[in-house]
Parts: sequence; structure tokens; C-alpha cells
Amino acid sequence: MTASSGSHVAVIGGGIVGLAAALEIQSSGHRVTLIEPAEPGGRQAASYGNGCWLNPGAIMPISLPGLWRKVPGFLLDSTGPFVIRWRDLPRLAGWLRDFVLAGRNWDLVEACARTRFELCRTAVDEHVALAAEAGVPELIRREGVMYVYLDRSEFLAEERVWRMRREFGVPFSEVGEEELRRIQPELAPRYRFGARLDGGAYVVDPGAYCRALEQLLLRRGGKRIVARATGFEFAAGQLSAVRSQAGPISCDKAVIAAGIGSRELARQAGDRVPLISERGYHVVLPEPGFDIPCGLMPSDGLMAVVATSKGLRLAGQVELAAISAPPDWRRTEILLGFARKMFPQLEIDESRLDRWMGHRPSTPDGLPCIGVSSGSADIFHCFGHAHTGLIQAPTSARLLAALLDGRAPPFDPVPFSAGRFR
Repeated sequence: MTASSGSHVAVIGGGIVGLAAALEIQSSGHRVTLIEPAEPGGRQAASYGNGCWLNPGAIMPISLPGLWRKVPGFLLDSTGPFVIRWRDLPRLAGWLRDFVLAGRNWDLVEACARTRFELCRTAVDEHVALAAEAGVPELIRREGVMYVYLDRSEFLAEERVWRMRREFGVPFSEVGEEELRRIQPELAPRYRFGARLDGGAYVVDPGAYCRALEQLLLRRGGKRIVARATGFEFAAGQLSAVRSQAGPISCDKAVIAAGIGSRELARQAGDRVPLISERGYHVVLPEPGFDIPCGLMPSDGLMAVVATSKGLRLAGQVELAAISAPPDWRRTEILLGFARKMFPQLEIDESRLDRWMGHRPSTPDGLPCIGVSSGSADIFHCFGHAHTGLIQAPTSARLLAALLDGRAPPFDPVPFSAGRFR
């Protein structure tokens, strides 16, 4: 234990990232209070509605060379996989500029991918251990995840991405048409090739997983306060409390892990982070009429297709719009359209569909903010994981806990500093 061990740490945010952080900090010998206004893993949370994948190969940022040419199409095509609402364009313009610049050449993309891989490398094993300790090992299924293509030429067109995965040591298998039919006989004949990440897994109920992790935190002696954090209080230059709707919550240190709600708290801690919502959608079919043995992602639909405890979940789409903008449920119809292309015999009962929309907290450069804030040595960031918060949560928590304790970090923390946005 270090000199800082045994302090009282307030973790703001009860999503998968905040819960993993709270448990890791607690394991380091600290007293932890979780501050979260709603049910951890509830429908309000991105951790509830994600694509369920635990993909060790989730290394690529969205922004790639040549993306700038597609931006006009994102504005004009309301049915594409990446949509920007016109009315919000002025507010999003600065973020979009930085987003495009972050992927302007392959050297930048490969550097980002290598950094992201550090957060994915051991995460599946870490999730399996967490689920077992929480008493819900059945919620993690280590059955791999697979990208499916119309043919091998589509796979070869992404050769640079798969080469990076191979160089980093991410195991995957090429799956020919005959083997693809054996694995998933219901898959439409138009898909003739697959690339399976053999070490991948998925969570069959992310909401239940979050609730189980909260209960583990409480069994270990942690506390949860049902309130929204609004700011910080200091005494003699040191953090003394987190301000909340329930009044001040005394603490020695605080962690901002509030997902899309982190931006204003980070600003109060001295960091202006360009954090926006990449609004994502999912639709669940309670009884699709067949099972799928592993997570699938079609090359033409770019959505996660997963057998969950509540039915077949189709999750994806990127919509850039104001947090307060109403959902555009046409996005779920697009998901259903691709699902029909994947599985011609799919049984869809419109009256039983469960549709969801949520907010992925996204930075323009594809990396989260993890580390000490600029304004106080007692406030730490752990947010901005965008599409990959589920897979990156445990390793982000290990990095955060090491930095909070002043221990040697498991890998270079500099790329994750919020100070990069100054």
C-alpha cells in the first residue's frame, strides 16, 4: 500500500466504466462511494444498450484517412450508418474538424490503434474474473465474435486493419463459405466469408452485469448515493467534497466517470474536453426463431448482432445530434432492414420489439480521458470511451487506480491525458 491508500474516493458514474473503476480502487484498499442518480446499467445508460461485444481487436478509431470526403454524404443521407443532424452542425463543427484531422493519415491511425490496444489486450480475462467474483459468470460467453463479409475481397480491402491486429497479437481465424454455413446455417447465402476473433466474447445482459458489479461493490463495503453530482468543494487547496443534489459528499479524491455527463464536471476540474454524444440505437427481437452461436457483425450493416437473454439484439448506428434531440426511430428500422438481409427467415413481431437509444461519450481522437485533472491533484478522469467502454472498462480501471495511488502505470498514460485538448 502507498501513502494514499485508505483514502475515501468518490466515483461519479455507475456505468460499466465507473463500476470497474470503483471496484479496482476498492481493491487497492480505499473506501469507495459511488454517486449515481439512476439504476446502474439501467435504460438511461450507454452501458445498458451497447452491442455486448468484448472484442480484443477493437483497436480502430472511426476517423480514417479520406473520411473528410464522406462528410457531405453524412449530412445528406439520413439512412446511412453515420448521420449528422443539420440543425446541430454549427455546435458540432469544431468536434468534426478535430475528428477528421485525427485520422488524416495512417501513421496517426496506427498510433491510436496501438494505444487503444493497451485497453483491450487483457480485458476479456478481466471481465471473466469480475463476473465470476460478482457471482454471474454465466453473463460472459467466450464464444468468439465474427465479422461476416459478402466475399473475401471485402476482407482483403481491410487488410491494413487486420494486419495491425495480427501484429499486436490478436488471434483471429479466416472462415470460408462452407465453414460459415456450418457455424450459422441461417445466414443468407450472400455472405460468403468471415473473420472470427477467437479470443472475443460477449455479455448476454449488460444491464444485469452492471447491477451485479454494483452489488459486489456494496458487499465489499462500498456505498452508493442516489444523486447527481454537480461539482466540487475544496478546503485549503484540497478536495473536500463532491457537490450533489443530495448535498455535499465528503471525500479525499474523486473520479469523473459519468459518461456523457462528464464534460461539465471535467470543466470544473480544469479540463475543457470536446466530448459529444455519438447517439447509438438498438432493437431487440424477443423470439427471432433461431439462435446464433457467437457475436456477428455484417460488413454491409456494421452492427453488432448478439443473442442476449432478452432476445436477438441489433445494435449500431452513429448519429451526431444534441443530447436533448428526440430519438429518430428510423435508425432501428435500418437495423431491422440489415437483419432481414442477414437472415431471410427472421421472425419479426413488430408489437414485441424493444427499441432503445443512448449516448456514447466520444472524444474526437478516439481515445478516452484517463488520469489526473489539470485543476486538482485530487480529481481524476475516466470517461470518453465512445463505442468501446464495455471492453475497455477493466483495463481503464487498472490504469486509473495506479495513477490515483501514485504507482507505476501498467502502460504509458500520457496519450489519455485530458491535457491533450488544451
